[in-house]
Amino acid sequence: MPDPSYPQIETWVSFLSDSVGTADKDTYFVGGSIGCQTILRYLEGVDAKVGGIVLVAGWFDLLPAAYTTEEDREIAKPWIETSIDFKKVKSNVKSIVSIFSDNDPFVDLKEAERFKKNLGAKIIVEKGKGHFAPEDNINELPVVLEELLKMSK
Repeated sequence: MPDPSYPQIETWVSFLSDSVGTADKDTYFVGGSIGCQTILRYLEGVDAKVGGIVLVAGWFDLLPAAYTTEEDREIAKPWIETSIDFKKVKSNVKSIVSIFSDNDPFVDLKEAERFKKNLGAKIIVEKGKGHFAPEDNINELPVVLEELLKMSK
């Protein structure tokens, strides 16, 4: 994604849209953290039904630990404060899976309920995976591939 140190909604969604081209029932997305927001915002803006999405450590709000600087707050603010048309997203995707960790320092496990309520997502909670980052010793996440394979059948 462009300028990963300063992700902006319009820039990231536009980049994703350009990268995807024409989405269809054989299109699947996997995103992590702010990438989940990017995928959801992309899906609310297209008129195409995709096969599925797997969202890892997704969020609509963040825990205080996510903000180590004032710049972090400024980066997250538009993503948190700009609403998402969940009805439109759901109409554009066949299957949604959201994966969370029970010890993510940035994403409260309560976010899982929001993904279930707002998107009808299947929720998976992994044990001790942090924010699913290399810093958490997570370099592979087999459950993502398992869920993609289930969706694609």
